[in-house]
Amino acid sequence: MSMASRKPKKKEGGGVRTQKASSSVFSNFEQTQIQEFKEAFTLMDQNRDGFIDKEDLKDTYASLGKTNVKDDELDAMLKEATGPLNFTMFLNLFGEKLNGTDPEETILNAFKLLDPDGKGHINKDYIKRLLMSQADKMTAEEVCNFSVPLRLLDDENCS
Repeated sequence: MSMASRKPKKKEGGGVRTQKASSSVFSNFEQTQIQEFKEAFTLMDQNRDGFIDKEDLKDTYASLGKTNVKDDELDAMLKEATGPLNFTMFLNLFGEKLNGTDPEETILNAFKLLDPDGKGHINKDYIKRLLMSQADKMTAEEVCNFSVPLRLLDDENCS
């Protein structure tokens, strides 16, 4: 039998079996999560070609008000994928990033501990004090280096 005459095997129900490596990523997420990722992917796929490329990332950042993203930053993001960044690859990347993370409810509860009044934000002096006094204590400089890129603290002492 020649390779050209081979037909893909059919799954029960008549569907064609896809590669296990690409389809198994879907089993890592609940259906609602997959739908949320699909919505995010669609928002980022600005030109609607089914792939996220550098221009899509630039457009996405621009839509969020950030227009000074460097090409090397975008290239580094895209290089995290082992191939073209289609939806399956997008899910794979998130699966790798989220592997071992706490469930959403645990993370939300942790933030509630930092926002006991439920105001929707964390007091900058409080978080700075925690970062400098708990567990792996950070120096003031480390707090600045950690918080400035993430805009966690709008601190005049951090440049």
